[in-house]
Amino acid sequence: MYTIAFTGGGTGGHIYPGLAVIERLARRGDCRVVWIGSRSGMDESIVKNAGIEFIGIPSGKLRRYFSLRNAVDVFKVLAGFFASLRVLSRLKPDLLFSKGGFVSVPPCAAARFLRIPVLTHESDFSPGLATRLNSRWADRVLTAYPETIAALPAAARGRAVAVGNPVRAAFRAADAERGRSFLGIGGERVLLVLGGSQGAKQVNDLIAARLDALCERYVVVHQTGPGQDAAGAPSERYKPFEYIRGELPDVLAAAELVVGRSGAGTVWETASAGKPMILVPLCGTGTRGDQVENADYFVRAGAAEALLGAEATPEAFLEIVLKIADDGGLREKMARASAAIGDKDAAAAAAELVIRTLGAEE
Repeated sequence: MYTIAFTGGGTGGHIYPGLAVIERLARRGDCRVVWIGSRSGMDESIVKNAGIEFIGIPSGKLRRYFSLRNAVDVFKVLAGFFASLRVLSRLKPDLLFSKGGFVSVPPCAAARFLRIPVLTHESDFSPGLATRLNSRWADRVLTAYPETIAALPAAARGRAVAVGNPVRAAFRAADAERGRSFLGIGGERVLLVLGGSQGAKQVNDLIAARLDALCERYVVVHQTGPGQDAAGAPSERYKPFEYIRGELPDVLAAAELVVGRSGAGTVWETASAGKPMILVPLCGTGTRGDQVENADYFVRAGAAEALLGAEATPEAFLEIVLKIADDGGLREKMARASAAIGDKDAAAAAAELVIRTLGAEE
């Protein structure tokens, strides 16, 4: 029986791909999996809801810019390192798999200190600070995009391999009719709006500004995010949800067009369903630009249209929606480009690298 520790968190985008790899490993029946994540935030609830053992550690955010909070968080990072040493010394895992996020750095450093093999995966187009640090200690660096390898520290590039972004099996086994049944609709066209696990006010405001016009073409299914206002009152043509949980894969399968941010989870899950996208990436101060880069990749591939910053006006947004809605050939072309990206089974590829690193037989 192998023991494999996973680490990562802060957002669903740092957790769900790891759960997809765990699903693959679980098929073997000879792996015990433990997740090391932040004591605060969403990490614990997501992981435990997936039936995975969770151990919380202190975590401090890594910032590239000056902030007085860095002085406090450096002590949290140190506390996380020593907590990780204790946890890993007790668990004695055969391997640590990191999905990134600031919480993953102390466990990766501790694993290196204890000579435990480390694999780390980067979901975004360019490597974040956590991946840059973790790549120093990792035996293999996995990326979602081939182009990401060139942006890694030079010493890590020879240990890097592009596998895509792991997507949970439920998205590949989704059923549009189940999605329609959940929504209580028949054969109507569906526009699905996703703002990520926390929602997105900018996206929500665009929907609110043009909801009537959107509902003329589509049933608008809107994941608003927890605690955020819906664009209007629920109706047969507008169906808001704070968060769509286990039904999301089936709802996505029922959608004709998807609108959302361009976090790694959103774009790759949508691509696995082969759906055209309109992306409104998070940009400006407070972000390193990863969503803009993700969106640009899918736009260049022909799978998406994007509105950046001040471009994302209600008028421009509605114009793009109507252009795609009224052109079946364009929708089909975008869907094919989306599916071509999403067809890659990154969860299987990542699990294979885990097994290969362990030296275990398939």
